[in-house]
Amino acid sequence: MLNGVLVTFLIDGGVFNWDATQAGTLIGAPVLTGSLMRLPIGVLTDRFGGRPVFSILMLLSAIPMYLLGQANSYNEYLIYSLGFGMTGASFAVGIAFSSLWFSKERQGTALGIFGAGNAGAALTTLGAPRLLNSLTNSGADIDNWRQLPAIYAAALIVMAIVFYLFTNNRKPATGRRSLRMMLRPLKYVRVWRFGLYYFLVFGGFVALAQWLVPYYVNVYSMTLITAGLLTSIFSLPSGVIRAGGGVMSDKYGARSVMYLVLVLIAICSFLLFFPKMSIESPGNGVMAASGGTVTLVTESEIRVDDQVYPLTPKPVISEVDESEMIVLPQIDTWHVARVEVGQQVARRDLLAGGITHIFFQANVVIFTGLVFIIGISMGIGKAAVYKYIPQYFPSDVGVVGGIVGVIGGLGGFVGPFIFGRLLDSTGLWTTTWVFFFVVTMACLLWLYITVRGISKKDSRIEVEPEMGKAGA
Repeated sequence: MLNGVLVTFLIDGGVFNWDATQAGTLIGAPVLTGSLMRLPIGVLTDRFGGRPVFSILMLLSAIPMYLLGQANSYNEYLIYSLGFGMTGASFAVGIAFSSLWFSKERQGTALGIFGAGNAGAALTTLGAPRLLNSLTNSGADIDNWRQLPAIYAAALIVMAIVFYLFTNNRKPATGRRSLRMMLRPLKYVRVWRFGLYYFLVFGGFVALAQWLVPYYVNVYSMTLITAGLLTSIFSLPSGVIRAGGGVMSDKYGARSVMYLVLVLIAICSFLLFFPKMSIESPGNGVMAASGGTVTLVTESEIRVDDQVYPLTPKPVISEVDESEMIVLPQIDTWHVARVEVGQQVARRDLLAGGITHIFFQANVVIFTGLVFIIGISMGIGKAAVYKYIPQYFPSDVGVVGGIVGVIGGLGGFVGPFIFGRLLDSTGLWTTTWVFFFVVTMACLLWLYITVRGISKKDSRIEVEPEMGKAGA
């Protein structure tokens, strides 16, 4: 999550002149490495256990994290970002390692509690802007930003030591199988369906946790600190609620929980489609009912011979106070005369053109509330996806969790990149939500088709014995 804050800070501070696409790439770069490494790290965890794999992973990640503070160009920053992204693969370690200590009935809750560590994302979006402000003396000593990656590198080293000293190792009984045997579950379509769900709920979470910082700064003209605070309203509850999502999945089943999650994300994404805007568009004009000579033209009426055509004068459109909450779009309409006194007009000629002015505030409070619901839904959805995995693949949690994590992590990488491309091509920040709506509907459709297929299969199993008895 570091790059979501740091890249925005460096661009706004004039340290680097990166465009939206470059910024999106840098924000997503660590996630790419973390996602691609989840499968091999999951395999290593099944083979050697979580204690040595996690500790070594954190120590190795600390090196490029420290070097990030020495970067002086886009390419250097990109390389080091890809390097410290190894930390993202730690999730594959945790899923495989944690699931070994609990029964099948309790794994949803256990993995939900483990996954609540995603709330750490909020610590960066909330604390890093303040730390940057302090380190750089409110921007006066801008080059001191380089101390922040060093602090994060030290934290990784400390975590590696703490984990190694205070955990016991455990490996699954199947950990000694050949690599080919371990990768066998990847042939099942179900694994890739879980991956698509995770692409949305985890990849989307990671992408938004980084992208919302520049979103608030640019769309609502907020300071980096305020943007980080509001972003934490999305990321902190989303991480914490993951434990609750595990409990819900154990109680109601992962399928029912996923239905709820996908419907909520789709609705909120749709409501966020509409950008903050103030536009004028052609409206309903006034046309002559019959031919004649224009005898009077005012703001309120046009007269053709003896026939009067009422007009709507242009209202006074005052600037809206941003602190005022406006929920629905404000629409004003008026007429502008298109004829002059003495002009001859025929029937159906345009006398006055219509103008429609639409103002939509996209109020930041409502925006944050909808984003909060999306974050909560993603947190619950992350737990539901990983409830599926030990349920269907109890002996392959590391491998299946790894590939699902790869796909989900790729969502965290390509998300900011896609957001940046959409922003560059359309100039609209809200294209982010169009993307989420499309992906959510794809997940919802696939889930519905799968459930419908299962229902038909179950009904055939129930009906066929009855038919057999009738024939007998």
